[in-house]
Amino acid sequence: MSESPRRPTPEAQAEQRIADILRAAESWSREAPGALTPAIRAVCIRLAEMVADQRHYLAPLPEPQESERRTVLTLVADRLRSSSVTQGLTPHLQALEEMELRSTGSWSMVASAQTEWITTAIRYLETCAAKLPAADRPDPYWADDVVAGIIASVRALIGVDELHARTEARYSGPIKRVTPEEEES
Repeated sequence: MSESPRRPTPEAQAEQRIADILRAAESWSREAPGALTPAIRAVCIRLAEMVADQRHYLAPLPEPQESERRTVLTLVADRLRSSSVTQGLTPHLQALEEMELRSTGSWSMVASAQTEWITTAIRYLETCAAKLPAADRPDPYWADDVVAGIIASVRALIGVDELHARTEARYSGPIKRVTPEEEES
């Protein structure tokens, strides 16, 4: 009789996702000057924390998958705030918080909040780049590309893709939400 492969614990899954998120941050910072790496890492951590906090707004899975998903995403969000992950990034995380880039439930529910935080992250990275000598600054729009890439990477790593998020937003709750296109018809 063959043994079924043992499923990793929620803690192991969370640790793997954190490691993947940090690798994504490292990957997105490779093309930028080294001086911007801590800022990019801080933005990645903060945006990952926000995506993990979407756990409260996802359609429930059948048990026991729902309990496991909720536990893993809670662990991911909590560990993204831990000193082992944020070590050396305190000034960047504080600057982002001062710019109102902190995790709240509205990240999941309000499209304008997501847009504002994306804009804030881009503005923060551009501000950090502007402090570099002109010859060392990245190309225009690099921050837009980095933030978009970070969000796409983190959503994929955490398991919340854009299509799923749009579907959740449209069909969650007792009433089907009507899109602007459907209203015009």
